Amino acid sequence: MALLVHLKTVSELRGRGDRIAKVTFRGQSFYSRVLENCEDVADFDETFRWPVASSIDSNEILEIQIFNYSKVFSNRLIGTFRMVLQKVVEENHVEVTDTLIDDNNAIIKTSLCVEVRYQATDGTVGSWDDGDFLGDESLQEEEKDSQETDGLLPSSRPSSRPPGEKSFRSKGREKTKGGRDGEHKAGRSVFSAMKLGKNRPHKEEPQRQDEPAVLEMDDLDRLAIRLGDGLDPDTVSLASVTALTTNVSNKRSKPDIKMEPSAGRPMDYQVSITVIEARQLVGLNMDPVVCVEVGDDKKYTSMKESTNCPYYNEYFVFDFHVSPDVMFDKIIKISVIHSKNLLRSGTLVGSFKMDVGTVYAQPEHQFHHKWAILSDPDDISAGLKGYVKCDVAVVGKGDNIKTPHKANETDEDDIEGNLLLPEGVPPERQWARFYVKIYRAEGLPRMNTSLMANVKKAFIGENKDLVDPYVQVFFAGQKGKTSVQKSSYEPLWNEQVVFTDLFPPLCKRMKVQIRDSDKVNDVAIGTHFIDLRKISNDGDKGFLPTLGPAWVNMYGSTRNYTLLDEHQDLNEGLGEGVSFRARLMVGLAVEILDTSNPELTSSTEVQVEQTTPVSESCTGKMEEFFLFGAFLEASMIDRKNGDKPVTFEVTIGNYGNEVDGLSRPQRPRPRKEPGDEEEVDLIQNSSDDETDEGGDLASVSSTPPMRPQITDRNYFHLPYLERKPCIYIKSWWPDQRRRLYNANIMDHIADKLEEGMNDVQEMIKTEKSYPERRLRGVLEELSCGCHRFLSLADKDQCHSSRTRLDRERLKSCMRELESMGQQAKTLRAQVKRHTVRDKLRLCQNFLQKLRFLADEPQHSIPDVFIWMMSNNKRIAYARVPSKDLLFSIVEEELGKDCAKVKTLFLKLPGKRSFGSAGWTVQAKLELYLWLGLSKQRKDFLCGLPCGFEEVKAAQGLGLHSFPPISLIYTKKQAFQLRAHMYQARSLFAADSSGLSDPFARVFFINQSQCTEVLNETLCPTWDQMLVFDNLELYGEAHELRDDPPIIVIEIYDQDTMGKADFMGRTFAKPLVKMADEAYCPPRFPPQLEYYQIYRGNATAGDLLAAFELLQIGPAGKADLPPINGPVDVDRGPIMPVPVGIRPVLSKYRIEVLFWGLRDLKRVNLAQVDRPRVDIECAGKGVQSSLIHNYKKNPNFNTLVKWFEVDLPENELLHPPLNIRVVDCRAFGRYTLVGSHAVSSLRRFIYRPPDRSAPSWSTTVRLLQGCRVLCNGVPSSHPTGEVVVNMEPEVPVRKLETMVKLDATSDAVVKVDVAEEEKEKRKKKGSSAEPEEEPDDSMLDWWSKYFASIDTMKEQEASGIDLEEKEDMDNADGLRGPMKGKEKAKAAKEEKKKRIQGPGPGQASEAPEKKKPKIDELKVYPKELESEFDNFEDWLHTFNLLRGKTGDDEDGSTEEERIVGRFKGSLCVYKVPLPEDVSREAGYDPSYGMFQGIPSNDPINVLVRIYVVRATDLHPADINGKADPYIAIRLGKTDIRDKENYISKQLNPVFGKSFDVEASFPMESMLTVAVYDWDLVGTDDLIGETKIDLENRFYSKHRATCGIAQTYSTHGYNIWRDPMKPSQILTRLCKEGKVDGPHFGPPGRVKVSNRVFTGPSEIEDENGQRKPTEEHVALSALRHWEDIPRVGCRLVPEHVETRPLLNPDKPGIEQGRLELWVDMFPMDMPAPGTPLDISPRKPKKYELRVIVWNTDEVVLEDDDFFTGEKSSDIFVRGWLKGQQEDKQDTDVHYHSLTGEGNFNWRYLFPFDYLAAEEKIVISKKESMFSWDETEYKIPARLTLQIWDADHFSADDFLGAIELDLNRFPRGAKTAKQCTMEMATGEVDVPLVSIFKQKRVKGWWPLLARNENDEFELTGKVEAELHLLTAEEAEKNPVGLARNEPDPLEKPNRPDTAFVWFLNPLKSIKYLICTRYKWLIIKIVLALLGLLMLALFLYSLPGYMVKKLLGA
Repeated sequence: MALLVHLKTVSELRGRGDRIAKVTFRGQSFYSRVLENCEDVADFDETFRWPVASSIDSNEILEIQIFNYSKVFSNRLIGTFRMVLQKVVEENHVEVTDTLIDDNNAIIKTSLCVEVRYQATDGTVGSWDDGDFLGDESLQEEEKDSQETDGLLPSSRPSSRPPGEKSFRSKGREKTKGGRDGEHKAGRSVFSAMKLGKNRPHKEEPQRQDEPAVLEMDDLDRLAIRLGDGLDPDTVSLASVTALTTNVSNKRSKPDIKMEPSAGRPMDYQVSITVIEARQLVGLNMDPVVCVEVGDDKKYTSMKESTNCPYYNEYFVFDFHVSPDVMFDKIIKISVIHSKNLLRSGTLVGSFKMDVGTVYAQPEHQFHHKWAILSDPDDISAGLKGYVKCDVAVVGKGDNIKTPHKANETDEDDIEGNLLLPEGVPPERQWARFYVKIYRAEGLPRMNTSLMANVKKAFIGENKDLVDPYVQVFFAGQKGKTSVQKSSYEPLWNEQVVFTDLFPPLCKRMKVQIRDSDKVNDVAIGTHFIDLRKISNDGDKGFLPTLGPAWVNMYGSTRNYTLLDEHQDLNEGLGEGVSFRARLMVGLAVEILDTSNPELTSSTEVQVEQTTPVSESCTGKMEEFFLFGAFLEASMIDRKNGDKPVTFEVTIGNYGNEVDGLSRPQRPRPRKEPGDEEEVDLIQNSSDDETDEGGDLASVSSTPPMRPQITDRNYFHLPYLERKPCIYIKSWWPDQRRRLYNANIMDHIADKLEEGMNDVQEMIKTEKSYPERRLRGVLEELSCGCHRFLSLADKDQCHSSRTRLDRERLKSCMRELESMGQQAKTLRAQVKRHTVRDKLRLCQNFLQKLRFLADEPQHSIPDVFIWMMSNNKRIAYARVPSKDLLFSIVEEELGKDCAKVKTLFLKLPGKRSFGSAGWTVQAKLELYLWLGLSKQRKDFLCGLPCGFEEVKAAQGLGLHSFPPISLIYTKKQAFQLRAHMYQARSLFAADSSGLSDPFARVFFINQSQCTEVLNETLCPTWDQMLVFDNLELYGEAHELRDDPPIIVIEIYDQDTMGKADFMGRTFAKPLVKMADEAYCPPRFPPQLEYYQIYRGNATAGDLLAAFELLQIGPAGKADLPPINGPVDVDRGPIMPVPVGIRPVLSKYRIEVLFWGLRDLKRVNLAQVDRPRVDIECAGKGVQSSLIHNYKKNPNFNTLVKWFEVDLPENELLHPPLNIRVVDCRAFGRYTLVGSHAVSSLRRFIYRPPDRSAPSWSTTVRLLQGCRVLCNGVPSSHPTGEVVVNMEPEVPVRKLETMVKLDATSDAVVKVDVAEEEKEKRKKKGSSAEPEEEPDDSMLDWWSKYFASIDTMKEQEASGIDLEEKEDMDNADGLRGPMKGKEKAKAAKEEKKKRIQGPGPGQASEAPEKKKPKIDELKVYPKELESEFDNFEDWLHTFNLLRGKTGDDEDGSTEEERIVGRFKGSLCVYKVPLPEDVSREAGYDPSYGMFQGIPSNDPINVLVRIYVVRATDLHPADINGKADPYIAIRLGKTDIRDKENYISKQLNPVFGKSFDVEASFPMESMLTVAVYDWDLVGTDDLIGETKIDLENRFYSKHRATCGIAQTYSTHGYNIWRDPMKPSQILTRLCKEGKVDGPHFGPPGRVKVSNRVFTGPSEIEDENGQRKPTEEHVALSALRHWEDIPRVGCRLVPEHVETRPLLNPDKPGIEQGRLELWVDMFPMDMPAPGTPLDISPRKPKKYELRVIVWNTDEVVLEDDDFFTGEKSSDIFVRGWLKGQQEDKQDTDVHYHSLTGEGNFNWRYLFPFDYLAAEEKIVISKKESMFSWDETEYKIPARLTLQIWDADHFSADDFLGAIELDLNRFPRGAKTAKQCTMEMATGEVDVPLVSIFKQKRVKGWWPLLARNENDEFELTGKVEAELHLLTAEEAEKNPVGLARNEPDPLEKPNRPDTAFVWFLNPLKSIKYLICTRYKWLIIKIVLALLGLLMLALFLYSLPGYMVKKLLGA
């Protein structure tokens, strides 16, 4: 869909003038070109096109405005035409001629003629009038054809073709700027796709000479400025204008300047993991160990016994040296193991894994204090198994990690809110199955050498395929593999590998590898990575990972098999593949598991199973593709390859590969089912019978061999001249072009955006005006591009072979781009002058997202490789993605290099291309490429430079579509190239002296020339013009004008021996002048430009040059602008850069301050003794005075010298300034010590202040830099006093307003009554103060330190919210003085704040947090230098370098090249300096601009170093710990505090101060190092930090001794400086020549025109109050930055955090050290004793726990006799750890009700640090330990109930852990005691034993049941009593129930006596109580039975007796 507006003419204009038109629709405007000197008719004849995403509504409006264009003033509106589009919507085509209306809506005479067309979505394009726009009817037929062949939808815009031009021609841009307007015939201008800045000129029509191709940038600026006529300048955008002018080529695509593949190169990485603690581990009474695994390295923590929440705080570091790809795929696995010991491996409780890449992708590359969720991989139906709290960080070389400040973490952890998961991952992850389906592979290389093949053939007798492939899949640390398919180049597997893992997985990539199974070792054939982020979307409309079935292409080493393949790494997926290896059909699906399902197998083992085969056609219909290439030039061939004939081979997949393609590619056989395939021989010259009427052609894939010719000493070229060889290849691939098309559209949008952003950055860098307009234009283009994507991408929906991923990706891409379009629109409106930089950052995110979306995970056509072959060996290659070459009729879908000439630099394959070998170009090709469907191939020559004839192979003669085998150019033009090489800067140091001898070599086509060699410089000014004569370029003249070939410039270092070293390369495009153009402005002469020089991937300087290519007309060289011969006789025949091109110079003076030299290293083993500094700039220079004895005094005695020099007016062109240090040896010899090049003088340029501005406007800059943190009320009347109230406030609120003071006003800065007094008043006023006030005697320096850290953390937390605010403030600041209204408003707001704010009677804190008021210091989380700009306020440090710049692989850094430092400064200014500067009071002419600098004579200083603590030290011992101590070096002093080492600690608290006397300047570099103490052997350095004391000492920021927050004469906050605040203030005023200080009435001081107020009394130790001026003086010092002219921030009392570095591991932090340094000059009064910051000694306490009773304990045992439930209860408790101090009660036997009575006392003595809330224990780690290790553990009391068993282990019943600082208050009775008290589900008041001292109550005891849920297993009644050691001594008690103060015996029921201890008693009990009646009954029954038995027994006898009558 599109709206096309053809603006034809505007007539009846008045007067002469330049006219310009602006056409607006839907808020997007286009400008026409400017028509110069029109009279009454302006013949615009231009077409504008708006791509429309949604249908046009019939009431939308089109607006056309006509302006008088002015270069200087704003454009004046002539009139406006508005048109409702109703008719256009109905009829699709309307032509209108109508009058304009002026500003007042009155009709004026001027009329305009315009034609509007609308292409609607449904294809209802109105009937086109032939010849209306297009002069050729036959075109319509062709249009129809092409639409049929391509199945295009109506949006193919038939309009966009010039007359007579067959189909798609050059994508030229017609750049017109005025001209003979009458000549613009109506039929000529074509619809210009203006939004893409494209306008296609007629191919045959040469461009007329009066249309220069490029608008000059200056015109552009003017145009841009004028275009904003009458509009708010903040809304003008510069899209369309720049689009017209960017010199982007029609027929050439941009070359890639970076040469080196960086992917495979190994780098240093360090993974550091701190395991802090674990919680809620599942299991009873376990002994957990945490195992940390990274890749294959494992480390274990120590074992904690019998606890479910162990506390470790152990730190592990893993070092790696691998390539990034390998590193980021490594898996970090954290697992908890139960009861591991030497003999058994223990059982896994649960584990957590993620890949290193996920951590690296986090902000700051780390997770800090996050909880990892443990799950059991063998039982996925179980829930979570616990949490481990850890820090994980991954550091690469050069990354610096901001670790959040290690303070005491007292906050109770919110586990759910701090999970170790990246943003956006849900906390409840589910188990899922990942099915990786492997279907089949094609095109595998043979994996045996030909020798082996012959042997096999001899034995087996048949020639089988020589490869046995299988596929291996790696994912999340597991791997699975398919079966092996024996001997098959085309294996079929149809198997799936199933992984089970949590979803979403924390592993980003899956690695799929085809391997060759071999008896000896399996090797990889090819590797493909599936990035899960690209095949899924986690949004609310997202989709699970899915892929295919689709082909993926694998690339790797070349296909010829050798036993030792040096490029084997490439097949493993490291580095860029250099050849096609195979393609594999894969699919991937994910199924979320329902873990409650009982049938589920619960293990996560990898399974391999069969899968259903898919049909052939599922990946798309096989289509025949055609690739055509023409080699236009082959030059810069490395001389190593120059002796043998060279040929170039192009391959796509295996097609075209004749050397080692072997497994031949297949193509569908015609007239058969698609399943049958047959092999086709690829013969270079195939027989004639192969050609049928369709021109079925054999491929020609390589150029004929040709011998190179010499260009110069290094390079050769192939003499193609007018005959350009061609190649063409037919290949068959599934037709998945839509994927590539969509990627191309996004790439186009991204390229456009990137180009625009680079423009904006360039504009900001070069300080061009209005970068914001260009950015608006860029955003406008972006939103249009996004809408265009929505209309184009949704085409072939019905395609049968679209996979689910295709559909889902399309949906999500469309959603993303739609929202991006919206965002870009809203962002465009927000772009203002001061927000450009921020908005540019947001654009960067757009760009990353676009690039991410454009990367298609399902491949279709493999990439194209171009190989240079010599002697049948592959030498060098280039790889071009096939999507960049793909043809489409729709312009946006076209690949960016399709039908264009691309400059390719061939490089060596694999590792050979690393480092310097890879920097030399192997060959440079100018190659034209086209790839598309065979049936579209009629256009394949359309983009070639014109003027050729085709030469076809014999069988192709007469066939139009048959490709040529070579092209013969009949047209050639003669040119002369002039290269104006002016200078280069910041080059690479190639010699050991640290300098180079650079010369530049310029290559153009097949010629090269060199500049002269300049010795010993990194900033050569060649000022030389190189002239290349007799250049023959082939093709049409007008094409060469816009599309000249590129120029390559290489910089070399000349060596006396051997060949020159390569130092870098850059490209340029010459400005072309045709013979019939005039050599005059605006295009000529060309301007000098900076070109970035690259060396490999690194930038290596800039080249300032200009290039012009002049056509030699029929009259020969006489017509060319004259060349002035060499001017300078000394330079010989060297021609300088001509006058119009070289910069305009003016006179500058450069003053140099020479201060001194420091740390000079030896040169050639000799020490430097008499150094001198030479300064040189633009050929002039000055030398310092000689230092006569460097050892004694390394400072210069003459401080300031100057020289005058001619520098360019344009500051950007200023040459660098060179500083060299030479050592003057005996006999007049000089040795270079080192050098430094100041590449930009800008920061040293002095601009005289603008006298019209108020006197202190210069400090506005400072004001912005150093926020004024006070609540000010800006005055609304300038002369009044500005009262700045400094109430002490919560620090967070301080940031809220910026004080804006007027220069003329007096400001009063009022500080409220001293805090102490306020506190006192507060106390008296309100007795209900909950937080007790800390007693001064209780407070020490550490209280202050910890309070400050808390403040810092709060500020960091709230700083995030305040950033937005701050931006707004900055904006106001930049806007300059506020307008009246705003001021009044601001004042009102302030009043509001005042009223709401704390009054003097209330607490000054914010109500929610009542903090005791403690004076604080400033804790800087980084070095002090970074906060105060390195203290280079007037003294700069220049590092002197020597030696070669290292290449990356040596890992040599700039650090190693530093041989010393020069201290001094520069000042550059235009020579006649304004008078008034020199007239200032006290001006000393010998110091020039450097007035008021101190003397540099040696001075003695007392340096006092306070070292507070170190954090995160790198472990130095095998046990993963270190024994750190401090070492201090300063000059000759070397202090090693070895005896005070801290055993086995990575976070040691040192708390020491060291005094060192030093004399500056000899001893000014302080080194503070941390060493690891070793019992045997030398101590290892862990890391060190260096501090330059001299810069601090002399800095205006006064870094000698930090200024405290308040002044007090005693207590913990005693004033440290020997000078009082008033003395410091007086001295600062005197030095800065400021009027003051005037101490007025008490509590006021006036400095300059500022008045500060504050308290006027001070309290001494005895509580006496004395009047004092110190408080007000201090308040002035703390706001010194407000003082006009001299104000700057003074360093406050502080602690800085410095990274520790180890020279062996450059760039990687080894820990951090917190310290501060005070310096006191010895000639001043001596300072007091050092502060005591020794670590707080833990306080000794005793905790007495009485266990009274238990209740409701679960009953475990069954009674032997009666089967009754009972338990033998005892209670165990411990505080420090089960091994150390566990205590058990006695056993309450046989409790039948769960009740137990104990009356048992535990005693736990412990040492406690209140500030950190930790218990300190010292113990030996093992029997082998030399000394005790100190541990800090949380204060937690554990109580457990157990069931005692005699013969087996006791059974654990339940436990509770009480954190002594905050535990639930016990319940009054057992009944009220519930389980919820412990789980925190109900709100119970928390108490701290340290405050309560005594607590009694009932607590629940819990255990987990089988389902991992807590259950109540008992209740315990206990009493906790805390005493200090002294109290305990006075009031001793006995352990258990012993004396003193014994507890009474518990009243236990008798049953408790167990039978074997007292059998009778228990029998008695049994009988008497329970079984009494039972026993009586049994006895009676027994008696009865006995009677009966006796009766029966005796019955027969009696009977006999009776019968016989005996």
